[in-house]
Amino acid sequence: MKVFKFGGASVKNATAIKNAVQITQSYKGPLIVVVSAMGKTTNSLEELWSAFVKRDEKTISKSLNKLVEFHNQLLVELFQEQSSSAKLFNESLSKLSNYLEKEPSENMAYEYDQIVSYGELWSTIIFSGALAAYKVNAKWMDARKIIRTTNHFQEARVDWPKTKDLVKSTILSAFEKDMGLKCVVTQGFIGHANNGKTTTLGREGSDFSAAILAWATSAQQVLIWKDVPGLLNADPKEFENTIKIDRISYKEAIELSYFGASVIHPKTLKPLQNSNIPLLIKSFVDPKAEGTIIDSDESADYQQASYIYKRNQLLISISPKDFSFILEDHISEIFSVFSLTGVKVHLMQNSALSFSVCATMKKTMLKGLIDNLSEKFNVKYNEDVDLLTIRHYKDHVFPEKLKTKKVLIKQRSRSTLRYVLR
Repeated sequence: MKVFKFGGASVKNATAIKNAVQITQSYKGPLIVVVSAMGKTTNSLEELWSAFVKRDEKTISKSLNKLVEFHNQLLVELFQEQSSSAKLFNESLSKLSNYLEKEPSENMAYEYDQIVSYGELWSTIIFSGALAAYKVNAKWMDARKIIRTTNHFQEARVDWPKTKDLVKSTILSAFEKDMGLKCVVTQGFIGHANNGKTTTLGREGSDFSAAILAWATSAQQVLIWKDVPGLLNADPKEFENTIKIDRISYKEAIELSYFGASVIHPKTLKPLQNSNIPLLIKSFVDPKAEGTIIDSDESADYQQASYIYKRNQLLISISPKDFSFILEDHISEIFSVFSLTGVKVHLMQNSALSFSVCATMKKTMLKGLIDNLSEKFNVKYNEDVDLLTIRHYKDHVFPEKLKTKKVLIKQRSRSTLRYVLR
């Protein structure tokens, strides 16, 4: 058993879908194929959700029409108008349209999951139809009946034992009953709570879905198909002359994810590491190229410096108003405030008199954060700073484009250099 994951870019139009189908055809089964929403569909559905909770009827209509037009165009390009995929899409669209006519609840996260999850449902309906058109024996399955989660909407947590039982009774059972079945197609990003309500696993959660299913089936390998040749040592949108990393360990990949590398979802790697299932990142543009393999082998981890550059960070410096030093109880109180206001800390630095963090948060929450902290502390902050992390910095070259920036904080450990820049 292998698990494939096709992201939005790999199924963004009819040509890309046909390419993904051909990649699937070229591999011997059994396969589980996890598919994300197509192209920018998730962004459009988020616009629709935002309009729905505000009861902005004009924007609801506009956003929904844009989604219908995009998917109908794909259906026309790929199939005849009366195809089974078109019928299933229209049935699903009708359910969403009916849902949008009701009054939204006060739980915005719940409404998000009920609406935005349609992107993955539509992409897998279309992808399954494309496989059938190419005579691939595939079965569509609903992840809302397979991946069991808590009801923490937008950030649901997996019920691992129950999910494993459901995978056995659905996916594995399907392969046992039909020996000619090549692949099961299902959705990334979505699951269900024990009351049957749709949940989502967090943005970019489709990689995580693939890892969950691989763990539950004891898969041989997970292959994630991207528009890059593999895991690169830097974001090519930020740096020139990036280098592909051929092999890396789970441990190192988890560290890079923690520091902000965007190729692999941070939650994806742990279930694979626990079951020693290799993860292969390959290019759907050049499927025959080797890509990057992530497994337990740590021998190549220190051969290449990696650069992780995060823009639009918030630097906060906090010091007591009285004559005391920064103590553990101060830091505990500060983190309680961070938790309440949605602060995600990426770097910390403390001295006897101050405690500083580089973090991200919603800008709408910033005033509340500063007001809360200012009741007991002196607070200074800088918006829109940058955070540069250099992993395995030996023989590294500091990026030319950043040399003009002012260094606000510098941290150095045996393996990692970090700079807060302005």
